[in-house]
Amino acid sequence: MPEASFAVKATSEPLFQEFSPVTSAQWDAVITKDLKGADYEKKLVWKVPSGMAVRPYYRREDIAGFDWLKAAPGAFPYVRGAKAEPGWTIRESIDFTDPIPANKAALAAVAAGAEEIAFGRVAIGSVNDIGLLLNGLDKVPVHLICPGDKLMRRLLQYLSKNPRKVKLTSTLDPLLDLDLSEETAKANHPNFFPFMIDAARIEESGPTTAEQVGFALAAGIDYLDAMARRGIEPERAASLVEFGFTVASNFFFEISKLRAFRMVWARAAESFGIPAGKCRAAIATRTSRWNKTIYDPHVNVLRATTEAMAAIIGGASSICIYPFNACYQRPDEDSRRLARNTQIMLKNEAMLGRVADPGGGSYALESITEFQACQGWKIMQEIEARGGYRKAADWIAERTAKSMSDREERIASRKRVFVGTNMYANAQERALGRIEPARVVNPRRGTIAYEALRLRTERHGQAPHILLAEMGDPKMRAARAAFCTNFFACAGFDIVSKRFNSIIDILAEKADVIVLCSSDPEYASLAAELIPALRDIGLSTPVVVAGSPENAEELKTLGVTDFIHVRSNPLEVLADWQQWLGVRR
Repeated sequence: MPEASFAVKATSEPLFQEFSPVTSAQWDAVITKDLKGADYEKKLVWKVPSGMAVRPYYRREDIAGFDWLKAAPGAFPYVRGAKAEPGWTIRESIDFTDPIPANKAALAAVAAGAEEIAFGRVAIGSVNDIGLLLNGLDKVPVHLICPGDKLMRRLLQYLSKNPRKVKLTSTLDPLLDLDLSEETAKANHPNFFPFMIDAARIEESGPTTAEQVGFALAAGIDYLDAMARRGIEPERAASLVEFGFTVASNFFFEISKLRAFRMVWARAAESFGIPAGKCRAAIATRTSRWNKTIYDPHVNVLRATTEAMAAIIGGASSICIYPFNACYQRPDEDSRRLARNTQIMLKNEAMLGRVADPGGGSYALESITEFQACQGWKIMQEIEARGGYRKAADWIAERTAKSMSDREERIASRKRVFVGTNMYANAQERALGRIEPARVVNPRRGTIAYEALRLRTERHGQAPHILLAEMGDPKMRAARAAFCTNFFACAGFDIVSKRFNSIIDILAEKADVIVLCSSDPEYASLAAELIPALRDIGLSTPVVVAGSPENAEELKTLGVTDFIHVRSNPLEVLADWQQWLGVRR
């Protein structure tokens, strides 16, 4: 048998030259034909809260004129990464208050694969406590979360006698106390980077990804200006600050958010006279806490995985994955290990740390990056016109409140899906016994309102029994029963879906609510037969119709209590049904 040959003949001809060029107009014509009359905009154009209309496809012509496209990773304006080589640092958050257990947990995490440690909530009563906390971590980058002025002064005192050989960062807000910031900046300890512009905290108040870029940029500019007024050179000030971002589940926009921010920060830093090689933004990311759920909590593992991937592709300097159960209880060793191993697998098994800027060249991603950079810059200019970040605090709060309201409305109406909570919920799941109430409500999360419904049902004890009575048209009854199952499961009700051939069979069932699942034309006759039959045997069981039929008023006169359909607001409807059924705890 002859040897197979896979040699490819070298050619200088363009790839696919045998294919005729196709214009965007031709593509759109084919798409419009395939839509068969459906509205192109409604079907295929994705309109995101930040204002961008994301088209179904992008081409080379869409990125023509972007002046940063040819920049390499590690080159100004750093869209493609702050450094030329790929990779990121695996950061693990340690959630202990006492320095000794915190240090012990940190050492164990490093031994298990963590590359950087973030300490939060540690009670530091003295300089000696800092030594206990950092013992054995001389070669490990360390991050201290939320230091106040007392802790910062103790830290400066400690560093004066114990200089760090590797990076030490903290979340000191440089705009909160300018006197302390000036003192800290002038201390000049090696490998100490004390300041953080915390856009992660901003994200939890509701802004869009473009607003996060704009707000963080404005805060950074305000910081450079404030330090310059106190005699600290912009280059020195820029070298001391890290930017903290959360990465949420909107994959492409979270990737491009980090790329866009590096670009606008480089442009802003350049305007302060900082050399191009010093305009890099160090970006520390963590997975979002706002989108984590107490029901179906292992879905949080999947959310965090995609968020970490977005951070990696976006070029984050370090990434911290919060354990999946951190939103409702103190994480245990198993959940911390799972969070840590997620990053280790992405780095060593998925090989995501082998390529710098793996998303570069994607027409869609480059277009979204440009949009967010432009929007972020425009937002920064609006803030500057109001006197800068600190003076525009009320305007920023008003804008984020509007964004949060829009975000929560989308969750309530289920336009924004949370798997396992407002869609595809497991009605049999119980969470009350595993939660720590303070963690459930702090920080604010997107699903709290839905979780409150479920917890109210749990505290009540016996979940209301909902009977989905499928009758008539096979296609419509199945579709509507599936919709209602999904709907009532969001409140943790006990749901049974059964097919019936006659009204008599329904009367034999025990239920707190009967939901008729059929086609619109059949509802009048079914209601006219079922409701009097219930009354005849002494039952006042409410009857609900699945759908929004045109003869709704007629059905109400027949005794139908309510209608469940795609335009129903689940939070309002389910809360009303809890009241009706006595679920009030």
